[in-house]
Parts: sequence; structure tokens; C-alpha cells
Amino acid sequence: MAQAEAAPILIARPSRAARLAQGLKRAPLIPLVILLFFVALATFADFITPYSSTEVSLRDRLSPPFWSAEGSLRHPLGTDPLGRDLATRIAYGARTSLIVAAATVLLSAAIGVILGLIAGYSRGIVDTIIMRAADITIAFPIILFAIMLVVILGPGLFNLVVAVGVVLWARFARVIRGEVLILMERDFVARARVSGCSSARIIVTHLFPNIVNTMVVLLTLQIGFVIIIESSLSFLGAGVPPPTPAWGSMIAEGRDYTTIAWWVSVVPGVALALIVISFNLLGDWLREALDPRQRQV
Repeated sequence: MAQAEAAPILIARPSRAARLAQGLKRAPLIPLVILLFFVALATFADFITPYSSTEVSLRDRLSPPFWSAEGSLRHPLGTDPLGRDLATRIAYGARTSLIVAAATVLLSAAIGVILGLIAGYSRGIVDTIIMRAADITIAFPIILFAIMLVVILGPGLFNLVVAVGVVLWARFARVIRGEVLILMERDFVARARVSGCSSARIIVTHLFPNIVNTMVVLLTLQIGFVIIIESSLSFLGAGVPPPTPAWGSMIAEGRDYTTIAWWVSVVPGVALALIVISFNLLGDWLREALDPRQRQV
């Protein structure tokens, strides 16, 4: 009698919800908490801060933080050389940094993603022109180029966003163009062309959805970079104009008081370091979570 054939072994794949739950378990909890804290601080600064960010009180100038012997809970993080409350200015400075970073990254991503899609799809002379423009942009020192544009356009939040966004588009364009070149070799693009789809339809419905994951990771990683650029420009006096609070200008204001009032520079410096490191860690996690090749590794 013939031996019965063994039944095939079926391996159940985890559902999308299960994969999402597993990915959230690996999420960097501390960076997420830090980012949520700064976002909440920036959003509700008008309601949780007892002082005005520009209120001057020379009687309270250079008051130390509350944990010092001469400190007070009236100013928990101390005051600056003009007697302004540092905790209040940190909250409003977070708002400034996040607004500038979000607007700049969205502007540069819009320009870079569109040009990267066009360059990768078109190739030829169009690809060459766009990539040479990107190479020229990347070749300039980003701080110097941004300062030059700010000087030409003038100070202000909008001009700062435009100046930095014009510099950063090349980073998005190069990465997206590389992704598109890989996708152009896939069968679904060839089938779309054979079926008579227009170039615009192929770019919008076939190429763009497949580069969204890469775009999200780039957005997250570039936010921290933009915050550093904005703080550097504010530190040099070419960023957010006073009296609007900005972490870079707050650090610059404490340069002459490092020996007698270290908190004036250290407190905004710590806040800047925390938020930038948190965004970078979140970007690394997103890259691993959204890239199937990284998950397999």
C-alpha cells in the first residue's frame, strides 16, 4: 500500500497589526517622551508659563536655578542677563525651533522629492541638469550659503525658512533619485508603460507611493539637522531676530557670563542637544522599521 503523503507545513505570517505592535515595542521610548515633552511645551507655552518671554526684570538678572543655594522656584531654571525667565524662554524657543524646522523640512522635501522623481524617471539631460544643480548646492558650506541668503533676503522667520530650505532640497533630491532609479527596473513600471500610462501617472501612482517610507525617514533625520542650522544662525546673529526667543541666540547671550552664570548658556544648550539627539534616534528607528531589508537584518 502506498504511503500517505505528508501534509504541507503552513507557516502563519503575523498580521499587520501584530507587526505594528512588535515595531512599537522596539520604539525608542525615551526619545519619544522627550520629543512629546518639547512639542507639548511649544504648543502650550502661552498657558503654562507665568512670564512673558520678553519681560525684562533687571532686579532678577542672573538669578541661579532653583537647586542652587541662591536659587528660587520663582525662576526654576534661572534668568538671563536681562532678568528674563529662562524656563519661559526655553518653552518659546522650542516653539521657534520646531516651527522653523517643520516649515523648512517640508519646503525642502517638496522641492527635493519632486525634482528627484523627475530626474530618476526622465534620466538623460534632465537628470544631468538637476543632479549638477544638486552637486553645486551641496558643495557650498551650508551655514555660509544660508547666511548669504539671509543677508540678501533680510532677517525674519519666513526668510530663514526659505534660505535653509533652498539649501536642503539637494539632500532629498539625491536620495529620492537613487530610489527611483531602482524602482524603474521593476516589472510594474514596465507594465504601466506598456499599458499606456502617462509619465505623470506613473510618477504619481506607481513611483511616489514606493518612496514614501524613504521620504518619512529623511524628514525625521533632517528636522534635527535643521534645528542645529537654525540655532547656529541665531547664535551668529543671522537667524531669528530678537526679541523672539531662539536657543541659538540664548546660548550666544551667555558667552560672556560662563564663569559667573553658566546656566544662561548651558540650559538652552542641553535642550538643543536633547531634541536633536531624540530626532536622530527616532529617525534611525523609523529607518529600521520601514525598510524591509533592515528588518530582515
